[in-house]
Amino acid sequence: MSLPEEFHALAGKVNNWGRWGPDDERGTLNLLTDEAVRRGVAQARTGKRFTLAIPLSEDGPQLGFIPGRTNPVRTMISLNEPLTGDPSQVCFNDDRFEMGVQAATHWDALAHASYDGRIYNGFGAASVTEAGAARCGIDKAGAIVGRGVLLDVARARGLDRLEPGYAITGEDLDAAAELARVRVSPGDLVLVRTGQMRALHAGDKVGYLYPAAGLSMRSVAWMREHDVAAAATDTVVFEVYPYEREDMALPVHLLHLVEMGLTQGQNFDLEALADDCADDGVYTFLLHATPEPLVGGLGGPVAPLAVK
Repeated sequence: MSLPEEFHALAGKVNNWGRWGPDDERGTLNLLTDEAVRRGVAQARTGKRFTLAIPLSEDGPQLGFIPGRTNPVRTMISLNEPLTGDPSQVCFNDDRFEMGVQAATHWDALAHASYDGRIYNGFGAASVTEAGAARCGIDKAGAIVGRGVLLDVARARGLDRLEPGYAITGEDLDAAAELARVRVSPGDLVLVRTGQMRALHAGDKVGYLYPAAGLSMRSVAWMREHDVAAAATDTVVFEVYPYEREDMALPVHLLHLVEMGLTQGQNFDLEALADDCADDGVYTFLLHATPEPLVGGLGGPVAPLAVK
């Protein structure tokens, strides 16, 4: 079943193919200019730091619904092993991890999604093979650092956590920006808080996954109009789940990743940051969230750091 006319009309309005040249593989991350980064650095005034990653552990949020997207599994490969054979001299401990690259806090690569045989900028979906993404892999993202803006949609609606399944609109993002007394500028890194992370903190992994509030198709034009460099949420799916329409699965993924070239982040823990922003009224900060440069990777683990 083909995608509906409504989708294709919106795709045409937000499409960025060719905007940064026919060979571009970074999409809206090109908006992270030197000026945009300097604007981010200027937000670090007090030195307060907030790590936004959930722990990397076997007790992560993955429940096996997507085969292979496993929580980290650690194996010890050396245990107090003497380098020279003499334990009275230097000994080492080493381990290895096996995990899905999107198991915990991560960015999606632009090549993560495709439709009609294309990924971002019109490259063929066949450019993704068993060897990984020849085009638009996470290694092409480069440094993701700039002015972070927290849009606390839940708090703007007077809630600790949005209603499960709530579809966030552009009007919701405007209301959150008004609460923050901030104007989102081209090249900003936008973090959207739903409060869904509270379920994971409480140990409810199923409730964290489903149902979940998230961004809807009615928020996509807002991201394009504000020229957001990248966006992340405190949920597994990023967009509203269950899907907002029965005839479209993950439409926001397709519009962001494929049409706009907008990098998406999931499983960002925004709770401590949000509480601090509410306390001091400052919702902007320096955000450093560069993913691991996995060559050909379809996603990249990240440990984002916000500095106020």
